[in-house]
Amino acid sequence: MRIRRMYSFLPLVSLVATLAFCGAASRATTTPANLDQAYEHRETRDLVVLVSDAADLVHAKGEAAFSDLRAAGSRWRQGEMYIFVLDPQGNMLVHPDPALDGKNVLDLQDINGKPIIRGLIDAATTLPDKPEGWYHYEWPVPNGLLPRWKSTYVQLVSAPSGKNYIVGAGMYNDRMERAFVVDAVRDAAGQIETHGESAFKLFHDPSGAYIAKDAYIFVFNPSGVDLVNPAFPNLEGRNLMDLKDTEGKQIIREMFRVVQTSGSGWVDYMWPKPGESVSTQKSAYVSKAKMGDQWVLVGCGVYLADAPKAASTATKMTAPQLMALVRDGSALLQQKGEAAYPELRAKGSKWFSDSTYFFVWSMDGTRVFHAADPAKEGQNDGAITDVHGRPYGRMFLEAGNSPAGEGWVHYMYPEPGDIFPTWKSTFVKRVTYPDGKQYLVGSGIYNMQMDKAFIEDVVNRASDVVAKEGQPGFAKLRDKTGPLVFMDTYVFVQKPDGVELVNAAQPSLEGKDLSVLRDVNGRAFVKDYITAAMQNGSAWVEYEWYKPGQNTTTRKLTYVRKVQSGGDTYIVGSGFYPES
Repeated sequence: MRIRRMYSFLPLVSLVATLAFCGAASRATTTPANLDQAYEHRETRDLVVLVSDAADLVHAKGEAAFSDLRAAGSRWRQGEMYIFVLDPQGNMLVHPDPALDGKNVLDLQDINGKPIIRGLIDAATTLPDKPEGWYHYEWPVPNGLLPRWKSTYVQLVSAPSGKNYIVGAGMYNDRMERAFVVDAVRDAAGQIETHGESAFKLFHDPSGAYIAKDAYIFVFNPSGVDLVNPAFPNLEGRNLMDLKDTEGKQIIREMFRVVQTSGSGWVDYMWPKPGESVSTQKSAYVSKAKMGDQWVLVGCGVYLADAPKAASTATKMTAPQLMALVRDGSALLQQKGEAAYPELRAKGSKWFSDSTYFFVWSMDGTRVFHAADPAKEGQNDGAITDVHGRPYGRMFLEAGNSPAGEGWVHYMYPEPGDIFPTWKSTFVKRVTYPDGKQYLVGSGIYNMQMDKAFIEDVVNRASDVVAKEGQPGFAKLRDKTGPLVFMDTYVFVQKPDGVELVNAAQPSLEGKDLSVLRDVNGRAFVKDYITAAMQNGSAWVEYEWYKPGQNTTTRKLTYVRKVQSGGDTYIVGSGFYPES
């Protein structure tokens, strides 16, 4: 009998509850109306229909259907979308890539170490009453070099021979569907109900199925205590019932209201995306799950395609403006020393406005002045780290002790009076007081808009490392807890012929010739910025590229420098996507 495959075709409101324990049954009829309700985007609906029809073919013809699915130019193989077939042992039985077809690929991983094949098999087999599901990972487009997020839908199907197969297809589509989120929450709830608290480690695994793109699973107990928070583990164990979004909405209370009245549902709230200065609507799907003798709230939040942004109510200070402010404050401290502290502590002044304020450290890491929180004065924070383990205390001191005596540091830190960490960009500068002692003065901005100043700073610092240390210094550029990797910004190093030597974000590209890359307008942008750097020493280049988490291209600006280390020449660069 055909394994039942109905779940993804039902309206979203019934995705979690209606078919929770259906058992085996014959194939349900799929109607366009069902698909329209379940999925927002046509590409997703087309893919689900393709997989469903291929699974029907395997169910009817068994292994004889494999030759039909291999036919080039058929509906089963159209450009970037194609059907594949796996057995539960990880043997790839149908695939257009000869390097995979006919091989056991159980240990195949994406660029982040995510187990692709194991994940696909688990999506269709882990929960006995849910023989289908979605899995998200990064993989290059056919004949391409650069990995992109791929969302793959799989179904478990029985053939007339009695053997089971996993039939699937994927799409390079960075838009998150509501159904993807519901699917993840339902799976997570099933894991909790089956394994209890021991399931929590699955939700923390960055190479697992429950962290994809910018989405992750969170869990609260009925009192509002955060039990699972992979993005901000420092909040686990804390009661967040009164947490508010940027517009004052009580997020957690609203989530509990939804699950207590409806069992499951959606909650919208406003929250800044990493690296953006204004809030975007984030949507979270939440549901109840039984854990032992109590229940817990399980959810997952996501920024959906075309989510509305909040209107900017105030003009935020730019990076160059903050640099100028810190330099002005340094001049004041150099002239007055400690006598300047009352002036720097005055709220509403140019030195202390909203969440932008000054602090001063001694060069051993002791806080000697903190305008926003005087209670922190006297603490030595030279070894302090943020929620992701970034040693920003050490970064402050390294920037102050550098030949330039100043620099940017990016890390996660709560705004004054808040407990929720957010990205903060701080500019620090070494200053000498009238008594001859040296200190470190700094100020930062939360959720600062990315700026050319940040990129030039990170490229210049990376270039100094490469010039002094050559290839042995590459490890510092790859360090994801270091000062050269933050938000979606990282440093790359190439040879003048275009071969990638360092890529902290996509190490799978190292050793490959990227000079062949072109943007959507056909511009050979790698060749262009290498030529510009070789001729001028440094250059900014603009082109169209895919921003992480998006399936459409946008404007990207990349800064590159030519660097000499001994007899070797390198191109060091980094880029960002400017806000519109």
